[in-house]
Amino acid sequence: MNNSILILAAHPDDEVLGCGGTIAKLTENGINAHVAFLADGVSSRDRVNEEFLEEIKLRRKAAQNACDILGVKSVSFGELPDNQMDTIPLLDIVKNIESLITKYSPREIYTHHIGDVNIDHCITHRAAVTACRPQPGNSVDTFLSFEIPSSTEWQLPSSSQIFAPNWYVDISKTLDCKLAAIEAYRDEMREWPHPRSLQAVKHLAHWRGSTIGVDAAEAFMLGRNLV
Repeated sequence: MNNSILILAAHPDDEVLGCGGTIAKLTENGINAHVAFLADGVSSRDRVNEEFLEEIKLRRKAAQNACDILGVKSVSFGELPDNQMDTIPLLDIVKNIESLITKYSPREIYTHHIGDVNIDHCITHRAAVTACRPQPGNSVDTFLSFEIPSSTEWQLPSSSQIFAPNWYVDISKTLDCKLAAIEAYRDEMREWPHPRSLQAVKHLAHWRGSTIGVDAAEAFMLGRNLV
């Protein structure tokens, strides 16, 4: 039986914020989790060349540390430009994702919500949907979109599709693991009450949990599920 999942994240730290507790829960149960980052997460920042290269190096090291904590089997880094993925032909991004699907044969895909404020999140979602079109032989049975604090909830309801979760994962036992992985990205986190603060991430997990009667949960929107 296929026991692999693929997490398609625009930037390093999105994987933890969006579904870190779910990743930890699945890997603890023997699932092979593969994380693929499409953009560098750094190049949109105002840096000189030396600082830029060092920041990419540090961000990738943080990503590897975070994924090790979550029990991820493999991590790959793309080099698409940060916050400029809309300047790249969508077909190129789709082909990149198709190659990852061919390589790992995942039964489940976890990626961004289409309505996020961040343009890279939206492009990642669109490309993933195309790459996962249900053709004969495609390994992907389940397509799930996660939420990212300071991107998903910042979108105006009149501007795009709102995040309305209909799939939840109980992460009561793996929330601490998620928070430990987030600590690897401490330089990317903010102070409370920013939604990308550690305290806000904990509040969100407990709020999502309370809506389904558990201590902590991660919420998703189900795009497709084949049973």
